[in-house]
Amino acid sequence: MTVQNASQLPPRAEEISQLIRKRLADVDTGGGARETVTLDWGSRPLHVEVIDLSLADVYYNPGTHRIRAQRGHDPELDAELRTEPYGEKGQQYLEKLLRARPSDPENPAPDPEFEKLREDLRQFGQNDPGLVTHQGILVNGNTRAAALRDLGATSIRVGVLPASFTADDVSEVELALQLRKENKRDYSYVNRLLAMEEQAGMGRTPARIAKEFRIQEKTYHQERWILSTIRELIDRSTTPEGARLRLVDFEFDQEKLKELERLYKKISSAEPEEAEVIKELRLAGILLDFSKTDVRHIDQDFVKQKYLAGALPPALLGRPERSSPAEVAIPGLDVSVPAASAPVAEARALTDQIIQSLAARKSTVQVTETRKTEVETVLTSAKAAFDTAIDRAGRDARIRKRKQLAPARLAEASAFIDQTTDELVNARTSHSLDEEAFDEALVHLRTSLTKLARQAGRVPGEPGDGVAWLLSAVTAEGGRP
Repeated sequence: MTVQNASQLPPRAEEISQLIRKRLADVDTGGGARETVTLDWGSRPLHVEVIDLSLADVYYNPGTHRIRAQRGHDPELDAELRTEPYGEKGQQYLEKLLRARPSDPENPAPDPEFEKLREDLRQFGQNDPGLVTHQGILVNGNTRAAALRDLGATSIRVGVLPASFTADDVSEVELALQLRKENKRDYSYVNRLLAMEEQAGMGRTPARIAKEFRIQEKTYHQERWILSTIRELIDRSTTPEGARLRLVDFEFDQEKLKELERLYKKISSAEPEEAEVIKELRLAGILLDFSKTDVRHIDQDFVKQKYLAGALPPALLGRPERSSPAEVAIPGLDVSVPAASAPVAEARALTDQIIQSLAARKSTVQVTETRKTEVETVLTSAKAAFDTAIDRAGRDARIRKRKQLAPARLAEASAFIDQTTDELVNARTSHSLDEEAFDEALVHLRTSLTKLARQAGRVPGEPGDGVAWLLSAVTAEGGRP
């Protein structure tokens, strides 16, 4: 939806447009101090006049990026908003979402960031003007308008965009303003992803979008991969009752999803099937609300050691359809590609069970008591199985780390000795060596090597070349290993 769609302009669009033109004319002829807003537009700054408008004469923007992901949490009201974006119900729904927590719009308590903004406006007033179209649609300042209405204010200061601006122009201006670091609520994570997607749909290059969002280009590609993965999960979560996950269900998972993308890209080039299995199981772990440190244990060792397979009950073994084809045809093309391998298909089937059960639990769609029991059984047993598997993987990882700790420390000490050799040469060349301190340090090294040899000599089995050398060196030097 765009704010410039002529078929969906506010009912008072022409009246408000005339009022705005009159206020702008008053500014031109007033002769007093004029306030402007400067926008980054094209190759040069654009200065637009600021006027006062009654809050009764501005509309929340149904196309704002700020609450794009949250709109779908109530399908009935979202449908009302699409049909009549400037009607009473639609505008009330937008106001509710602007006040709500981005990660939990159903929570009746206001978002702490919204309350912080409201308190700032109460104490200091409106420092920065909003921005409107000639029809009174807020492009920037939607949340401030909601907070001002909470405070009982009657007007809002706004800059007025040129009447010639297109829908794409308006969207780009909103994005540029919202990405500035000012006293306002930042976009939620998923809404940032959606804003990047919209920019790509407008033909912007990855380099340009990355610059606008002040991120590296590789981060932009990472974010697009994450949004694609989220959308795929939402599609797969659709249940027979019509329930499905929502974009807002992923608001808290930013760091987990970024770590998943990095691991997936690292493994997929060499082991694509293994990467797919890890991706599926990590996504299941993320949606089951395991912590970031727990989810990290779902890695290559987790898959190879089959920690989860031993913990899952028979009903959750993730069996795919029995007659899965060896190849899958691409619709519309005379081309077939290999079907997913059995391990990948089983991991996907398990993840589908979990995400569909989560969708059914979160949805407002009515389900039978039998279905509710089934959903809770799936989620409870899956959570317990993943908990057991992750705990076992974590313990084994700690054991492996302890086994590798001594060799790692010794390798680090060797690197320091190599560095010391170079520094010794430099010190001798410049005649700056403190010979007494150097000799004292070597005595400490001899004591440390003697202690190390004593412990290395107690390792069971025939000593290797390295241990044999250490024992021989210490013994020849006069020590007792």
